[in-house]
Amino acid sequence: MHRLTNQVRPYAWGAREAIPRLLGVEPDGTPQAELWLGAHHGAPSTVQIDGGPRALPGLIATDPDRMLGHRTAERFGARLPYLLKYLAAEAPLSLQVHPDAERARSGYQAEERAGIPVDAPHRNYRDPHHKPELLLALEPFDALCGFREPAATLADLGGLTSELAVRLRGDLSNPDTHAALRAALTRLLSLPDSDRRRMIDAFVGEWAERDRGCDHAEIVTDLAARYPGDPGAVACLLLNRLTLWPGQALFLPAGNLHAYLQGTAIEVMASSDNVLRAGLTGKHVDAPELLDVVDFSVLPIPYARPTLVDGRREFRPPAPEFALHEIGPGQIAAHLPGDGPTVLLVLHGEVELVAEVGEGTDLRRGESVFVQADSGPIKVEGHGHVIAATVGAN
Repeated sequence: MHRLTNQVRPYAWGAREAIPRLLGVEPDGTPQAELWLGAHHGAPSTVQIDGGPRALPGLIATDPDRMLGHRTAERFGARLPYLLKYLAAEAPLSLQVHPDAERARSGYQAEERAGIPVDAPHRNYRDPHHKPELLLALEPFDALCGFREPAATLADLGGLTSELAVRLRGDLSNPDTHAALRAALTRLLSLPDSDRRRMIDAFVGEWAERDRGCDHAEIVTDLAARYPGDPGAVACLLLNRLTLWPGQALFLPAGNLHAYLQGTAIEVMASSDNVLRAGLTGKHVDAPELLDVVDFSVLPIPYARPTLVDGRREFRPPAPEFALHEIGPGQIAAHLPGDGPTVLLVLHGEVELVAEVGEGTDLRRGESVFVQADSGPIKVEGHGHVIAATVGAN
């Protein structure tokens, strides 16, 4: 078992206190958005080896079969296939979508051939991997996720006379829901630079004057105030708005248009940083590429349901790279599978980890470990709340 030192991503939408509170340090007043636990090249965790720090990808590369297990190394190469995050959002994240595996691979290769630096602001694909992800709420967590029926958006737009509202009603009146949603989102992302701010301000101004008893009543004006002139503030009307309660989870496959609004949560995903943005951001928006990736289907909200296994709640979505395990809170005695590498984080309390092979360790709130595959199954005991990521079984 290797204790981890993890990097914090200071994105502007991050909360000021949640991650420092987890780690037991004083907040410094700056936003701290995500704690990354894993081996992604963007912010790899480090371990102590021979008295000094070593990046986790380097440790894995020394002996992939021992660190990852032969089956994992054979399938995914000498890389940890998942990334675990502690996410703390004080403000909305960008409206975004993730590509499927084929699109990520072809997009990455095309941008490599074009000579676009991997860290260029206008780059779409920073690695050749897809990014399905699962989010588990730790407190009430607000989000926009997936398209709702166009008829629901039409009802909310009823009576509005602004130019943009009238045009969106025309788009959404198409009985073909795919075509209707594509037309509406395309319109919003294609507003002429010369007219965009005027049209969005007129829409939001009229919206704010109406007493609208709908789920999106306040979110439109809030997003417009945070991101003036951004079409994402209006595009949110196309999506489901929901609140996850602690213990509820979403699985977001490729193509699902979504935005996280506020709250703390655990995320586990395929180890990728490929994000295509539609709005609510000052970062690059490639509208044609995004429109080709978005799935315009109207589907149920993609809640992920856990099963109870060996004293833990286990989430195994249809993604071969990862599974998520929640143990506790409270008095715990559970076992984690030992057929691959494990990354484990203690959210509360104190626990003891006992491996089938090798030494165990004690962990407290905010501490984390990487358990190499040849340690075998892990027993987790104590009083607390523990999150662990393992490789999926698909």
